[in-house]
Amino acid sequence: MDPVSLVYYAIICGVLCWAGPRIGGPVLRVLAGVIVGVLAAGVLPALKGMLGG
Repeated sequence: MDPVSLVYYAIICGVLCWAGPRIGGPVLRVLAGVIVGVLAAGVLPALKGMLGG
């Protein structure tokens, strides 16, 4: 995994972990994780393009 992806997903996971207890029950947390994961994966190529990678 390249450094940009590693740092990007570390930040996404850290924020999601911090927000997790505030989201609600387990089902809502899993749903939030799925949505954030899909959005994060969709944004990463554009971010890498802006960074020239």
